[in-house]
Amino acid sequence: MLKTTSQLPRESKQIKLSIVGLGICAFVLIICLIFSVTLGAAKIPIDTILQSFLSFDTSREHLIIRTVRLPRSLMAMLVGASISVAGALMQGVTRNPLADPGILGVSSGAAFSVVMAIFLFGASSPSIYIWYAFLGAGVTVFSVYFLASLGRGGATPLNLTIAGAAISSLLASLTSGVLIVSQRTLEEIRFWLAGSLAGTDTSIILQILPYIFMGMILALFISRQVTILSLGEDIAQGLGQQTIAVKIAAIICVLLLDGSAVAVAGAIGFIGLVIPHIARFLVGSDYRWIIPYSALLGAILLLLADICARLVIQPQEVPVGIMTALIGAPFFVYLAKTKLKK
Repeated sequence: MLKTTSQLPRESKQIKLSIVGLGICAFVLIICLIFSVTLGAAKIPIDTILQSFLSFDTSREHLIIRTVRLPRSLMAMLVGASISVAGALMQGVTRNPLADPGILGVSSGAAFSVVMAIFLFGASSPSIYIWYAFLGAGVTVFSVYFLASLGRGGATPLNLTIAGAAISSLLASLTSGVLIVSQRTLEEIRFWLAGSLAGTDTSIILQILPYIFMGMILALFISRQVTILSLGEDIAQGLGQQTIAVKIAAIICVLLLDGSAVAVAGAIGFIGLVIPHIARFLVGSDYRWIIPYSALLGAILLLLADICARLVIQPQEVPVGIMTALIGAPFFVYLAKTKLKK
């Protein structure tokens, strides 16, 4: 379909505004990163923080900045971006406004698989957690979709939400049962289960970075196809799209992104629900823009949540998953009352 001459300048203006918006988000993200590195239980002067990057030595303050705060902040950015993009893809492919790795049980499946790996095999490394998280997330995705397909009308947004809630509750109960039986497993991962970025170091970041990078690149590659698919499967097929291939690619993205995030940070909920709606509000329904906006906004939100988690009850900290739930739970109730009925 040819665009009219009046539509072309309008579209060009929208593209420019979207690019400017991305620049603003990137700037805000850098500011949040600076604050995240600066703030903490240990009071470290700004000049000392700068020296830790310009002339690093083995002093206590420099070690805190370079080996604790900076890796943790970078991990918060990666995990927030990954969960947000995974949520955006799930909402686009399923056309479900409540789709989210946590609500549809994907995060619960990944977490349960990791818990079982620790309980049965004594797994203790994030590099091992990742593969079990991929396995658990994959089995859960197909289980939720299969269960939803059995309902009246097939895998509708409502059926997917109900099936996801059921599978998530089942997996949470099984996880609790394992932790009751095994005190060792509970002590090892109790903080991780609530969603935590504590204990992050550079080696862990390097272990998950390739999977997150592949997931992000693939998400951007299929973003145009997801935009078409989000309009409806019949429309997408009418335009000649191979919808099955797009769904498989989207599932692979979700497994890579959410599986990596769960493996290192536990089940952090609601970011994948909230952020895609904010991105959609800012740039419309084009996933070529929703994906990068979701990545930046998700990184910003989790960085801010982690800062609050570290400062709210100093010198102790709250699991960051609790902070995101405080934001996401009211938003979920709002969406359930407004979007799902449409």
